Amino acid sequence: MALLNSDLRGLSLISQGKVRDIYSTSSTNHLLFVATDRISAYDVILHKGIPEKGKLLTNISLFWFKKLAHIIPNHFVTADIDEMPEEVRQYKDQLDGRAMLVKKAEVIPLEAIVRGYLAGSAWSEYKKSGTVHGIPLPEGLVEGQKLPQPLFTPSTKAEQGSHDENISPEQAANLIGQELYDKVSEASLKLYTTAADYAYSRGVILADTKFEFGLVPSSTGTSKTLILIDELLTPDSSRYWPLSGYTPGGAQPSFDKQYLRDWLVSTGFKKGLESGPEGKEGQGWIIEESVVNGTRERYKEAVDLLTKE
Repeated sequence: MALLNSDLRGLSLISQGKVRDIYSTSSTNHLLFVATDRISAYDVILHKGIPEKGKLLTNISLFWFKKLAHIIPNHFVTADIDEMPEEVRQYKDQLDGRAMLVKKAEVIPLEAIVRGYLAGSAWSEYKKSGTVHGIPLPEGLVEGQKLPQPLFTPSTKAEQGSHDENISPEQAANLIGQELYDKVSEASLKLYTTAADYAYSRGVILADTKFEFGLVPSSTGTSKTLILIDELLTPDSSRYWPLSGYTPGGAQPSFDKQYLRDWLVSTGFKKGLESGPEGKEGQGWIIEESVVNGTRERYKEAVDLLTKE
């Protein structure tokens, strides 16, 4: 059975996102992140979840937090339920493998997207204008082609139920300030490049991904330190392709949600149209069982390829 909603009575639920339930704890400096098995596409949470998906997402985030910690600090504290505050431990059976205790941070209102290949909304924009997030690219590129160099292409961080909006680097700098923008951009490109090189060595192409950042007080308390927050390089936040059979010039097979998106589109679901024959009041459609299983297997294969020795 998929865990669609956590049930931690006695703890205060402070936020419920597309996948994660976030709780306050008795530790004033920490939050509890719970990765459920919910799944969304086109910013819409679908009716069915993907069993064990939350555990797979947590597993791969923990792997990347450790592997990339030398580039920038992150918010991870522990995934061991026995090391968490007492009120959390009573829910070990429900939380084990899908929960993280993390540092509280001041969230930067920006989706820090890095693209190494021309796909998704970047390809759609390029076909129309020859640009990606307003950044001019060489003529003659094809769908799925590796870009001359990775691009930092930010978007707004929308509230639940709203849609993220692609913005230019200039707009992003105006939104959060040039100095902070430069730090976020530099860190994002380093994270992507390091992760993409490693993934390639494991037979996986990291086509693009999304990072999120926050600010925490420095050790002296006189300034703020930039840290990495939320999930990291999961199949929910990244576009992963198998290296074998990679052929630029069209859509690529994927280990991520693109498989689910393609199925939705094939059944008549259109981006921005939340309701349909099986959708009600802004909720997504019911996923066919074969698509549930197919999505889970793709997630699992990506996690195994990247994390298993």
